[in-house]
Amino acid sequence: MTTFSIRAFIPPLTRRCLPLQATRRYAVQAPGAPMLEIFSGQQKWMQKERAASDTETSRSVDYLRDEVASRLCERVLDINRHFPRVLDLGANACNISRMLTLPSEETPDKGPRSKRIGTITAADPSETLLHRDADLPFNKEINIVRDVLTTSELLPYEANTFDAVLSSLSLHWINDLPSVLAQVNNILKPDSPFIGVMMGGDSLYELRTALQLAELDRRGGVSTHTSPLADVKDIGGLLQKAGFNLLTVDIDDIVVDFPDTFSLMKDLQAMGESNAVLAREKGGIHRDVLLAAESIYKELHGNEDGTLPATFRLIYMIGWKPSASQAKPLERGTGMFSIKDYLEKDKKPGEGKE
Repeated sequence: MTTFSIRAFIPPLTRRCLPLQATRRYAVQAPGAPMLEIFSGQQKWMQKERAASDTETSRSVDYLRDEVASRLCERVLDINRHFPRVLDLGANACNISRMLTLPSEETPDKGPRSKRIGTITAADPSETLLHRDADLPFNKEINIVRDVLTTSELLPYEANTFDAVLSSLSLHWINDLPSVLAQVNNILKPDSPFIGVMMGGDSLYELRTALQLAELDRRGGVSTHTSPLADVKDIGGLLQKAGFNLLTVDIDDIVVDFPDTFSLMKDLQAMGESNAVLAREKGGIHRDVLLAAESIYKELHGNEDGTLPATFRLIYMIGWKPSASQAKPLERGTGMFSIKDYLEKDKKPGEGKE
């Protein structure tokens, strides 16, 4: 019997493969220093929008922002010049604009402080908070323009636009503060000031310690319930790095008494100043932790009348954009007098020696 193979009738197998791509891809870092994101901008925007939606409650807790804005306006009056175009960065509910329409407490007979201001641009990411008081009478007493920002990290303004930039109680929520300060320097005209104030240092240290001790006792660990804040010793370096000259940095404390910790946290929530740290524990604070924190707060920090003090530490900063017309220090070695000889001129022979 004759046998034959069917192999001859089977076509040869062809190897199917995709052509190799000759393009090579690399991971490239974006320009600038890497930014460490600490705060959630989306969460902070939601907190402000939610807080501003209740108009009456939101206005009732403006006592802190109004007081700080008023003190900031006094620093503006210390500069003897007129500012045609001013930017209010992080304007919240336009607290600076409202305080500018009031006279100075030191010189009430000189009229409103807004005489030094031409047009003020109030910029903030929260549209609801920014327009919350748009129907109040102070809007007719000052030329104010409201500008809703896409994000508080990027300023959509051309270089050399403003004669002054003000900022009150908003910079403590900025992730990349050096970048924002550099942008502020860019949009300022030469020889124009940046005047700002932000929470910093040991703000709300009473609440911080009470919550930490209570959580350590009840849960055996500590969670992030309050935001980290910049220290006053770092602000001067940040301003200098951003290119500002003639720096001035000082601190001020405002102490507000509350009946209990729940009233304090309720006011912070109504201000839109709740915790927005990305690494925060989701959900509310446990009931047993809150009760323990109340007792610890009263024991460690309580007043004799039963109220609880809350300290808000404010860091004021002033920096000027460089200009050829600004006063500059003389070169080293060009002085005509020795400071050592001047300080020792009144000393008697032998004084200070053992």
